Amino acid sequence: MTTNTKAAKAARILAILDALYPDPAIPLTHEDPFTLLVAVMLSAQTTDKKVNEVTPHLFALAKTPAAMAALDVETIRQTIREIGLAPTKAKNLREASRLLAERHGGEVPADLEALEALPGVGHKTAQVVLAQAFGLPAFPVDTHIHRLAARWGLSSGKNVEQTERDLKRLFPKERWKDAHLKIVLFGREHCPALRHDLAACPICGWAATKKRIEQERQRPRAANPA
Repeated sequence: MTTNTKAAKAARILAILDALYPDPAIPLTHEDPFTLLVAVMLSAQTTDKKVNEVTPHLFALAKTPAAMAALDVETIRQTIREIGLAPTKAKNLREASRLLAERHGGEVPADLEALEALPGVGHKTAQVVLAQAFGLPAFPVDTHIHRLAARWGLSSGKNVEQTERDLKRLFPKERWKDAHLKIVLFGREHCPALRHDLAACPICGWAATKKRIEQERQRPRAANPA
C-alpha cells in the first residue's frame, strides 16, 4: 500500500472519528499541567476510572510540585494504594515533584526532553502532557493505538516508536492532538483487543485486510491480537 493510499485511508478514518467524537474530553480528571502530569503518571497499567477515583484524595493533600515533594513517600503510597505499581509510582511522583520545584520553578515544562528527564515520565506520558496541557503537536502512541494502527493497515511498525512515526506522516500535524484522543476512545468503545469481530467494526470492517480479519477470527479467544 502506497503512502498516498494510506493517507486517504487515514483521512477517511479521521472523518469517522470526528463524527463519533466531535469534542472529546480528556478522560483523566485534572485542573492544570501538573495535575494532568500526575494523573497520566498514575494511569500506567491502571484504568482511567480508578485514577479518577484516587486523584481527588491525592490532590487534597498536594496540588503543586512543592506540596507533593513535601509529602513523604509512604503518605503518597497509602493515598494511591489502589493504583497498580503504587510503591514505584509514589517514589517517582515525589522525586519528579522535587525536580519540578527545584529546577523548573514549580512549573511543568512544555518541553519533551525536560519532561522525559523526570522520574516515571516516559515518551508517551510526556507527549500526552505536551498535547493536552499545552496544545502542542504531539501524537502519543500506546499499545492500544499501536494495535489499532496495525489492524487498520496504517502501520506495520514492530514497536510504538515506529508506529508513532508512521501515524505522524499520515495525519495532519494540526490534528495529531485530537486524533490521538479519538483513536483511544474508539478503541475502548468499538475496537477492543479481545473477542472483536473486525468485519462488523465501523472502521476495521473496511480498513483491515481480509487476511487480517481472518487471522484475528482464527486466533484463540485468550490471545492478544496486538
